[in-house]
Amino acid sequence: MMAHATIYVGFTVPRLLRSASRTFPTHSASVVLRHSAFCYCTVNGTIKSKRKMDHLERTANNFRHEVISQAKVCGITNESETVKRLRLAVANRGFTFKAGQWVDFFIPGVSVVGGFSVCSSPGLLKREGELELAVKHTDHPPAHWIHTKCTLDSEVALRVGADLHGYQEGKGNEYKMGTVKLYYSAKNTSELLFKKNILGLMNAFPGKITCRFHVTRQSSQICKELQPHVTEGRISQKDLEKHASKDTLWYICGPPPMIESISKLLSNIGAPRNCVFFEKWW
Repeated sequence: MMAHATIYVGFTVPRLLRSASRTFPTHSASVVLRHSAFCYCTVNGTIKSKRKMDHLERTANNFRHEVISQAKVCGITNESETVKRLRLAVANRGFTFKAGQWVDFFIPGVSVVGGFSVCSSPGLLKREGELELAVKHTDHPPAHWIHTKCTLDSEVALRVGADLHGYQEGKGNEYKMGTVKLYYSAKNTSELLFKKNILGLMNAFPGKITCRFHVTRQSSQICKELQPHVTEGRISQKDLEKHASKDTLWYICGPPPMIESISKLLSNIGAPRNCVFFEKWW
């Protein structure tokens, strides 16, 4: 399998961390993904949506495990001013997921079903029977409940959604480790979730994984550890041009205006449409 350069552009990075924390070489190989797994999130043009669809509508055509498992909140951490990290103890010992999957999130008394990407590795679930979600505060009922009403020991239910890991291991599958470049944009450094984890991955895989943190409204001084990796201002076309090649795959994560903007920049630099992917979560 040929090595590929992979560029992640976005406001959130859980998938990179999930995949890398599982086994980084497998993640490098997974840039050649089953396109069927991405049928709902492949971008081949500008997003146009007249009505805001809920999570179950958006993902109606995606595979789901039939089993709904009970879970209890066993940890709540303020990852930033707007994001909470939720740790859940899953009652069903047969519950499993792969790096890149999300869960349907059922809340007693809330009719709307949430859809959140898992931000912890499958290893944590295997070792401790727990998984983690990172949820940004919005007015969407499930996210609003997590930020305003969720407490330790709150009981919820989970169902595993689409498998976005996509790499099918088999006999004779050999690959050369590729490279990953992450462009990560946020209002300020306090909103750069998992930044310490990312710095750790950069140190663990020198030359194979690199990151530029972009901040758009930084008012306080940037800490010494982050300074070499921070750029003030939005992600630009010039930034993306540095890494464009026929083998580059681009993954975008963020709200629709940001996805539209980055998609246009990629079109300007000649990135093939079938090499650009994003998730429609909003």
